[in-house]
Amino acid sequence: MHHAAASAYGRAAQTGQSPRELEAMLLIKAARRLQLVRDGWAQGTADLAEALTYNRRIWTVLATSATEEENPLPTEIKRNIAQLAAVIFKRTVDVLIEPASERLAMLIQINLNIAAGLRGRPLAA
Repeated sequence: MHHAAASAYGRAAQTGQSPRELEAMLLIKAARRLQLVRDGWAQGTADLAEALTYNRRIWTVLATSATEEENPLPTEIKRNIAQLAAVIFKRTVDVLIEPASERLAMLIQINLNIAAGLRGRPLAA
């Protein structure tokens, strides 16, 4: 999956999609997958690990690329992204250890809020 996320960046460059727009799109996709699991919680959590893994891999790529030395982002933003990724990774492990639908809300909201910021506009309701 890490390779799939990295490949998405390459495809975006070929289609003229900005990296920020691609990142927003991937975060929204991850949020939707998590929301589908949350919405269908009563029917079972078969897709929980897959949705969490997808989200973690997206955040791994985001955090890795954002914190690379050659990335032009200011140090403070790099640090904030790394800290946010650590929060995401911890919550992911917590949900896997003790699954509960309400524990997905934070992951979903972070993804949607960061996506909105990347796009420079609020997400449509």
